[in-house]
Amino acid sequence: MINLPIALQVYSLRGIYGENPLKAMKIAKEAGYDGVEFYGDEYMNEFYAALLKQTGLVCAGWHTGLDALENDFEKVVARNIAVGNRYICVPWYNCDSLDGWKSFADRLNKMAERLAPYGIRTGYHSHAHDHTEVNGYVPWDVVAENTDSKVILQIDTGNALAAGIDVMAAVKKYPGRNQSIHFKPYAKEGGYVPFIGKDDIDWNAMLRWCETDGATEWAVVEYEDTAAPVEGVTDSLAYLRSLQA
Repeated sequence: MINLPIALQVYSLRGIYGENPLKAMKIAKEAGYDGVEFYGDEYMNEFYAALLKQTGLVCAGWHTGLDALENDFEKVVARNIAVGNRYICVPWYNCDSLDGWKSFADRLNKMAERLAPYGIRTGYHSHAHDHTEVNGYVPWDVVAENTDSKVILQIDTGNALAAGIDVMAAVKKYPGRNQSIHFKPYAKEGGYVPFIGKDDIDWNAMLRWCETDGATEWAVVEYEDTAAPVEGVTDSLAYLRSLQA
């Protein structure tokens, strides 16, 4: 049996979440998720803590831009302490030079050191461009190889597959760095529309990797398509639970 806890990135239900956060989180709870990963730079600490208390969900992470982390450090830390979160991942970065990526990695290292006394880790969440070779280098590898092991490599499975790479090979390249990982479905035929279990990712292999060499503490489901988000997050989790049994 695989006991990996599974959270939902609430961006998956962004249409609902934007209008009624509690409704979105109740959907996640009723579907059977163990927690949620938040996004955004609002500082309504008591509000988010209340959402978690009312639904019984755990905060499994918060996507926060690096600029916000650096410029509003005290506010970001207070917010994450208020909701009991230990994982702050930078959701996006891009630049057009190797030196730029190395500088970004250095900023992540410095933030990891700054957050460590609070028991909070930082990391980087990947997009397709991170896995695409540019001028002889791959940004994801530059970040991975120039950051301390304290920095989480939150690979996004769907975005990685969209870039045309072997997803399992990508995660196996950096064992022990996937404390948080995004489970996003993707298929060559259908793109981001298919639910988990109807896409092209070997989820059984991924779950077993996470339980062992991945040192994964949270798997975070993110469903990208907006046509049927509730069905997408519900059916995707049901498939993963069937593999965990």
